[in-house]
Amino acid sequence: MDQYDVTLPQLPDFDFSRFETEWNKLRSNIPELWKFNRDGREFQVGERMKARGLSAEYPVVLIPGVISTGLESWSTTPEYRPFFREKLWGGLNMLSQVTFNRDRWIAAMMLDPVTGLDPPDAKIRAAEGIDAASSFIQGYWIWSKIVENLAVVNYDTNNLYLAPYDWRLSYWNLEERDGYFSKLKTTIEGFKRRQKKKTVVAAHSMGATVCPSSFRANNVIPTFNQYPLKWVESPEHGGGGPDWVENHIEAYISIAGTHMAKAMAAFLSGEMKDTVQMNPAGSYGKSSVAYCLVVLERFFSRAERRKLFLSWAGSASMWIKACFISPGGDTIWGNSTFAPDDPSEDSNVLDANDVRGRRSGHTHGELISFRRIPASVPIPEEGETETRLMEEDNGVGVKNMTSEMAGDWILEHTPSSFQKMMATNYSFGIERNEDALNRNDRDHTKWTNPLEVKLPNAPSMKMFCVYGHGKETERSYWYTRGDFEHDESAADGISPLCIDPDTGSNQTSPCAGSTPRNPLDMPLLRKSWIDADYTDETVNPKVCIIVRNGVKMGEGDGTVSLISLGAMCVEGWKRRRWNPAGINVTVVELSHRPVPSMPRGGANTSDHVDILGSTTLNEIIVKVATGAGNEIEEAFVSNIRTYAQRIQWD
Repeated sequence: MDQYDVTLPQLPDFDFSRFETEWNKLRSNIPELWKFNRDGREFQVGERMKARGLSAEYPVVLIPGVISTGLESWSTTPEYRPFFREKLWGGLNMLSQVTFNRDRWIAAMMLDPVTGLDPPDAKIRAAEGIDAASSFIQGYWIWSKIVENLAVVNYDTNNLYLAPYDWRLSYWNLEERDGYFSKLKTTIEGFKRRQKKKTVVAAHSMGATVCPSSFRANNVIPTFNQYPLKWVESPEHGGGGPDWVENHIEAYISIAGTHMAKAMAAFLSGEMKDTVQMNPAGSYGKSSVAYCLVVLERFFSRAERRKLFLSWAGSASMWIKACFISPGGDTIWGNSTFAPDDPSEDSNVLDANDVRGRRSGHTHGELISFRRIPASVPIPEEGETETRLMEEDNGVGVKNMTSEMAGDWILEHTPSSFQKMMATNYSFGIERNEDALNRNDRDHTKWTNPLEVKLPNAPSMKMFCVYGHGKETERSYWYTRGDFEHDESAADGISPLCIDPDTGSNQTSPCAGSTPRNPLDMPLLRKSWIDADYTDETVNPKVCIIVRNGVKMGEGDGTVSLISLGAMCVEGWKRRRWNPAGINVTVVELSHRPVPSMPRGGANTSDHVDILGSTTLNEIIVKVATGAGNEIEEAFVSNIRTYAQRIQWD
């Protein structure tokens, strides 16, 4: 500074002699869950590949999953200025804002329910760069393990790009507001011009839905899975043309992709498995998704959480597919007596007419079930310790529901603004007609649903589905019901209606028309929530469906069910109607074998988020990126092939 004549003001004298000692003392007292989770294997996969002579071959684009990208405040109004450019999602600052500035935080994070964009005076944007999703919170890595191993084989910011996005937005608004898919297309085309190489795209969780859609508009990549790909191909959008994906994408890796569903309960009651089963300390060591949801559970009521979820249109892309259209949901997800992934003593003989080995009255085909309750039972009020008595309504208008019935029921009990958003952004049917599939290439509402769009015309592109198996996963739910209340949606009844008040605004959508408020102003909607008091583990778990805290557990990676993870990969995309170019899809299932003493499970975990640190997954990504993807072989540890064959695809 003296050399360049830079003068600093005189600072007070401080004694830093004990700084290192005190810092080490502080770190030694940090609880194990909050340490940096360095276990000595950060660069080992990359070092082994480098020792073989492998080096960076193709540029790599990483697409994060839902809630993985940090979100920053860019609001300049006086009430938001104290946290300008600070993260409101991700990082320790999020926790402090939720704790000490609760109302302002929720006002900033909630999107406008009508436009799906920023509310007045609030502006939140996705963080930028590789750090945007390398770690969610200090010590909780997300993509950093993969970045570290790629760096060993000569990747850096010149050939490695992490594509963060505001996961709250619908995919349409993601492009309209942020130009996300345009930027992604430009980045990939820039790699091709500079390096003369196609790009490898690796997308995690919901990112596996965002990606394909972006390529659709001119064959970029199905839902990040297909939405980006379709967007790029479409002449009305990206303008890349039908051969864009073939010319620009070397390989697409879906990591724990939510191809056909995640969870529905959040839209109905603001809950998920993590919020009814975990405490914050335990969930932090398991999943950043779980941790965030438990934070929301502690600070916000069910109604407030539900309102947040309903304003985040991006998460609605994970609504269960193949519902609403019969025979749609029932053929994919099962009916009142059978589901393709129901367990049995002999998984090779189970079919729709075979109920041997299945627990009486329980099937995953019933997505939402209700327990019969005594005429008068004590029901605890949320946030209170006292109980009240609730008289049973004898189940009038309510019964156990398949996915098809539940999809309608949940949607009917959401505000008309949410219904309109769903109708104008997404589609959840199943399309078997090839002419209709061709037409769907021009319909952006179809691009997040792999059952309604084709894979790109890219016969030389390699596609890999990598996901975990062996961890209990929410598959369906037991619900209970409470008092009647006013709500923004229609009355609860046998045939409830919900229609937009503006009769001319959306005549063709499910919410065309008007639902006036009851003349007597009586509340007609019952509160509903997961029946956390119901647990049934009394039977042999190998042949039965376990119910824990109101959640019926199935197979999967702890967050996404096995059918959603693998059915399209092993069976659906083998059909020419959905894969006309004959793209080779390689499926690699990873067995969940965590080390109990390690909070994140160690090298052989396959948890939905922690799989990003799995040695096998890192090997797959590095091999594909360095041109050794031909070494990857299919591997199965579940019965997904049997389950997928039970689905009525044709």
